[in-house]
Amino acid sequence: MLRLRVLTAIALLAVLIPAVFYPDPLAFACVAGILMTCGTWEWLRLNGAQPQAAVGGALLCALVCAGLWSVEVQPFEMQAIWLSASLAWLLGGGYLIRNGVQTWSSWSPRFRQVVGFLLLCVAWLAVVAARKQGINFLFSVMALVWMADIAAYFAGRKFGGRLFAKKLAPEISPGKTREGALGGLLGVSVLALIWWFADSAMVADSPSIYTILASRYGAWMLLAALLLGVMSIVGDLLESLIKRAAGVKDSSQLLPGHGGVLDRVDALLPVLPIAMLLQSL
Repeated sequence: MLRLRVLTAIALLAVLIPAVFYPDPLAFACVAGILMTCGTWEWLRLNGAQPQAAVGGALLCALVCAGLWSVEVQPFEMQAIWLSASLAWLLGGGYLIRNGVQTWSSWSPRFRQVVGFLLLCVAWLAVVAARKQGINFLFSVMALVWMADIAAYFAGRKFGGRLFAKKLAPEISPGKTREGALGGLLGVSVLALIWWFADSAMVADSPSIYTILASRYGAWMLLAALLLGVMSIVGDLLESLIKRAAGVKDSSQLLPGHGGVLDRVDALLPVLPIAMLLQSL
């Protein structure tokens, strides 16, 4: 299994990294579009869509992404999109995690499918906008999610159950601890400070999200970074909630050894539009 995971990761990086560094953002937009299209197919299947409907919805996602690429969206329109998606994640995500699997399952399948479709299309728009902002900016946002996940894993392994009697969200993801979540947020804080200082010492194609936040909000930059870290946890938990409602372990088997696309991008889905909102204000 480990060998399969490594081989899949190498194959993904072999496609993703050249697309990120290719001068024309269209290459990255196409790769991101394929991932979001696959993620839409998974989301629809997890929420009761028939096989043909799931494929049709995925193709529609690809068409929407292509349409958004060809249309020049005005800055104020982009801001409205980021704000709407951010509120949906902040309010809806918090509500669902608080109320659990039964609340999500009680909603109509069609409504759940439409919500996921819209959130994935907006996530594609956000990640492409981040790439247009610059490679350093894009990696600084993605690295925040990776750091939150990695630091949470090691903190949970080392300290899980020692400080808090209750788990983070036992009905949704029994393995996640509050100690792990705090460790993830600590890792995000350290990453934000290091990247902010590194920006001034290196030549990059663009300022990172941390430099932008620090220039606009000063010391409040750390709180903004922590908000993004919290939302990465929300994205992870929400996907776990959806899988638990569907009674499956992985969103699909599209990525051998890793599960599905949603299993890999779940934490990015809320972080991307919120990061774009913060940098655009």
